[in-house]
Amino acid sequence: MYRMRPAFTLIEILISVAILSVSFLFVLKIHTDNREHIIYLAERNRQALQDSLFLTKNILRHHKDTKSAYEILQKHFQVREDESRQALKKTSRSIYIPHEIKIVPPPDIGGPTALVNEVKLKDKHSSIYWHVKIQSF
Repeated sequence: MYRMRPAFTLIEILISVAILSVSFLFVLKIHTDNREHIIYLAERNRQALQDSLFLTKNILRHHKDTKSAYEILQKHFQVREDESRQALKKTSRSIYIPHEIKIVPPPDIGGPTALVNEVKLKDKHSSIYWHVKIQSF
């Protein structure tokens, strides 16, 4: 006499395969989204590092100019290697500096007076930096 063993039916197997497929798709989507975010953040960090080449004391002179990092740094550093010089020449930004803002504390409170300039470096990932100069206390 044969005894029937309990087993999965075809419908139960199909349902479990469908559930696993949806789960795998969800995990792959999360992985893809995270990868895109990581690539974006890595690019922004690389761009911020390159932006630091442009943030010298003399940056405010270059309103509405497009300058290479070499043009900005050649007055401050002597670059001897041609490979480094060429890499600096390839790195360029459009520089835009809106009107200067003067910050004056209320007369009854007192405090420092400052001049603030917004420095916009435009490229694929544009960035905004602030140049603050304290005038008096």
